[in-house]
Amino acid sequence: MRVLKAFSAFFLFFALSLSGCKGSTQAATQTQAPFTVLPAAQGEIIEYGGVAGANSLAAAMGNVLSQIHQACGEKPSVGQVFRVKGSNSAGVFFTVVDHAQANRQLAGLVIGAQNGANQFQVGVVSDSADRFAQTANPMMQQLFSAWNPGAASATGGSAPAAGASASTPAGAAPGSSVPLEPVTAPDNSATISVPAGWTMDQSSHMGSLILHGANGEQMGLNMSKPAADPSNPWQMRMAAAHYSVILPGSVVYAFRGDPVKEFVPMFQAWRKSNGGGPAQIQVKDSQSLPTNPGNHCAGASGQMDLDGKGMQNFTSEICAMDPNPQYGNYAMTLTHILIPVSIGDKEKDLIKAIIGSYKPNQQVISQEENQMLKAKQQSDQQTLAMSQMIVNQIKQVGAQATARYNATEAANDAQHAGYWAQQNSNAQNSAGFSNYLLDQSVVQMNGMGGASHATMWNTTASALVQSNPNKYEIVNTPNYWKGVDY
Repeated sequence: MRVLKAFSAFFLFFALSLSGCKGSTQAATQTQAPFTVLPAAQGEIIEYGGVAGANSLAAAMGNVLSQIHQACGEKPSVGQVFRVKGSNSAGVFFTVVDHAQANRQLAGLVIGAQNGANQFQVGVVSDSADRFAQTANPMMQQLFSAWNPGAASATGGSAPAAGASASTPAGAAPGSSVPLEPVTAPDNSATISVPAGWTMDQSSHMGSLILHGANGEQMGLNMSKPAADPSNPWQMRMAAAHYSVILPGSVVYAFRGDPVKEFVPMFQAWRKSNGGGPAQIQVKDSQSLPTNPGNHCAGASGQMDLDGKGMQNFTSEICAMDPNPQYGNYAMTLTHILIPVSIGDKEKDLIKAIIGSYKPNQQVISQEENQMLKAKQQSDQQTLAMSQMIVNQIKQVGAQATARYNATEAANDAQHAGYWAQQNSNAQNSAGFSNYLLDQSVVQMNGMGGASHATMWNTTASALVQSNPNKYEIVNTPNYWKGVDY
């Protein structure tokens, strides 16, 4: 869920940033017309169209959410509205119980765009709440292959995007005649479909993919690195004592919680951690993207020159966790797409199709994370045995040498503890945001035999707490139990 949810928000940011969603001054008389419904798998809904009578983007999206309310017999719960800066487009995730369909739990996304003076269009994708995380990207890919948000239209709907017709070859990117073939990460942690001539870097693993296009395109999807804040007092004390406590390959950056304002220095720090020099970066658009508590994400687009060979178009999402206040370590993730300026417009539909085809294998990713944890535990046991042997050998050297050795061990243990605490926090936050999307809460039940946890719909959770607050209580994300709640 962690990878899928974050990637859905980035996919929407990328798709809208390429869709030319600037508000048009062209006026037209628009009457309400039925939404265009696209063919979809059973249970999925993919539709779009104009909203007559709306005088703002918020009113148009609110109109559609009201229709969902009427159709389902319940007001949908919505998340934070997010906009694509530099465009007249916005999106909001929602969850609702469809009482007309045997109380089916639904999750979805409403996307609004302005296509003229007092003219607004809205697209909707939704599916069962337990499937939406897996189907969101493919549904958005299909929606954007037929709908060009922000394009002026004299009817309620939008004309299909150029090239998105019945003549598009099977297996081709929507809006493009380029066939796509699936490729799989070496560890089977994710698959993605790419054109002939594209290659996947063998370092791709744990859901992170690095792709190289035939025409100089570059994609790094869901890349993750440990990070350290060098201004943290503990980090500064260790550095002053000449102790190396920063993990190899870490991003060294003093994160301050605002990746929109900090995008350029964060990206430069990421490049430096890979041995790269400063890049020339011109950010055209940047905005905050929805994420779980304790994590901060921003989407940015513009142009950059990485190697002095000229500017290229880029679209990126960068995220960082709140640094551990005790040790200053945290985690940073980056999804980065780089396209030569000369082919950027020609390949926008192709790039959207590639991104939309990304499918992580969450079972493999979870297994690999567990293996990392077991390896860490085994390493700690070996280190403990080795440490005891060395301590016995150096006792005769004197108290000063012993103290220095113990300080080194303490520094390493603290760094490892902080890193794995961050990994555990990431998992907790992922579970918390998943519950938010699915309109669920973790409830603690206090009884004679001790406390127990259970995940249930918010309506049920609220009713239980109100009925007996001494027995039932809502559990905050940091208090989730590993193996039970996540």
